[in-house]
Amino acid sequence: MSACGQIVSGELHYPRIPPEYWRDRLRMARAMGLNAISTYVFWNRHEPEPGRFDFTGENDIASFIRIAQEEDLRVILRPGPYVCAEWDFGGLPAWLLRDGSIPIRSTHEKFMTPVRSWLARLGETLAPLQQARGGPIIAVQLENEYGAFASDRAYLLALRAALTDAGFGESPLFTIDQPGDLAAGSLDDVPIAVTFAPGNPAHIFERLHALRPDAPLLTGEYWAGWFDHWGEYREPLDRTVQEHDLECMLARGASVNVYMFHGGTNFGFWNGANSDREHPYQPTTTSYDYEAALDEAGRPTPKYYAFRYVIERATKTAARPVPPSPRTIDVAEFELADAAPFSAVLREPFLRETPEPMEAFGQGFGFIVYRAVLAGPVDGLLRVTGLRDFAVVLVDGVRTGILERRTSTTQIRIASSQDRPVVELLVENCGRINYGPDLPYERKGIDGSVLLDGAELRGWEIFPVPLDDLRALPFCAGAAAPPAFYRGTFALRETGDTFFETVGFGKGVLWINGHNAGRFWNIGPQRALYVPGVWLHPGSNEAIVLDLLGESEIRRLRGVSRGSH
Repeated sequence: MSACGQIVSGELHYPRIPPEYWRDRLRMARAMGLNAISTYVFWNRHEPEPGRFDFTGENDIASFIRIAQEEDLRVILRPGPYVCAEWDFGGLPAWLLRDGSIPIRSTHEKFMTPVRSWLARLGETLAPLQQARGGPIIAVQLENEYGAFASDRAYLLALRAALTDAGFGESPLFTIDQPGDLAAGSLDDVPIAVTFAPGNPAHIFERLHALRPDAPLLTGEYWAGWFDHWGEYREPLDRTVQEHDLECMLARGASVNVYMFHGGTNFGFWNGANSDREHPYQPTTTSYDYEAALDEAGRPTPKYYAFRYVIERATKTAARPVPPSPRTIDVAEFELADAAPFSAVLREPFLRETPEPMEAFGQGFGFIVYRAVLAGPVDGLLRVTGLRDFAVVLVDGVRTGILERRTSTTQIRIASSQDRPVVELLVENCGRINYGPDLPYERKGIDGSVLLDGAELRGWEIFPVPLDDLRALPFCAGAAAPPAFYRGTFALRETGDTFFETVGFGKGVLWINGHNAGRFWNIGPQRALYVPGVWLHPGSNEAIVLDLLGESEIRRLRGVSRGSH
């Protein structure tokens, strides 16, 4: 990147932004004074099944990059194949897990064969957009914070060869790591970029120069914000510190990538999760607002104007006028008067002696139901090993309680006087871990056993429930006990972006006019889901809510214009 002069970049991710808004967001980036943008490439979005590639619509990354060039922005490409990004499985496709854990991010052919195939296909689409061929791509990242995972240089060499074979050898490559991992995740002849939080960039650069005395100063990610986990609250970062850091980095001639310039939204089921010794499982919220300079709805924040001023002074270049903010609207409260039981989405089951995870059935996302019929009345302790990630337990169709990986709640007492009681576990995949040593083991559903008073239950009906099409749901007027779907309509005279408040619901998913707006959960911190105006239309619109836990019989929604939390 040093050959391109000083780069002042911002991170934003095409699948976290509706395609209709790509140009608006990129234009806002240029108006803040950025001369480049950086984006990951999300392998699991583009190859949902082995050999089936999708570069259309929301996945049309080539269009995204061309629009960046039209808006006078260069592009830093980060193809992974692992990207972290608080994204499901760190961007790796779930089908890698069908046969159990595999040696990901290694030279093992079970991993590298599909990686080479993927990068070859990506090269067909994006290699022509490199700067050497007249395009805006000025640099390509080699892996992503690999030093935090391993230190196998043979793997990095194999991946570099795969990128070169795919046509990306015309762009400079670089590795990227946190300060303590720079040596482990790098190659001697490949430039290093460093990632870090606000506070002391001079000290970070000292650590970089201790390893590479003559290396250019490359800040691959300056974390100007952070993400949220469900059930956890955090203090926002000090904007004054960030302004000072950015000023210092630019004054030293460093190239900087602000992570994130615009976070966007984890629409659908694409959020990731984290895990450490203290927290076995930390799912990321739907909002990826990230305290970014441009908020979740694409509106400039005080940080945007502060950074714009710093960049304008440092580069001695007058900033472009800031475009108008996107239109936001309120949606009057309306009732979800129709209901359908969750059982309505169950289709023909698979029969198995023991539970199997959803990947074994070719399912990547959504829910899965495990049903067993017991031999007689029951009053005992039900325990699940390998729960991934949240389960509603039903006995004879009645909700008995929940099990939860996040809180290590793995057992519950169940009882029934029926001769052949039916036990069901409705399990939600809440997002695969995207960072750390647990990454290779993220099969979803039940990846273990179900025991009743210590004895393993056998003989299961298993129902995959991907929830990728709700059109056949048999809604009827009236109530239904959760878990259930609820439907309502609302009328609009004009459209705009809005945030649907979910404070009256428990845990579940919201769809607007067939678009999956993401997950909600009453444990917070997120209390409303962003819905882009391009999903709405004048006249009647439809909202469907899946609620696993809600207690109220009256279910209402409304949209507010003010914000996401």
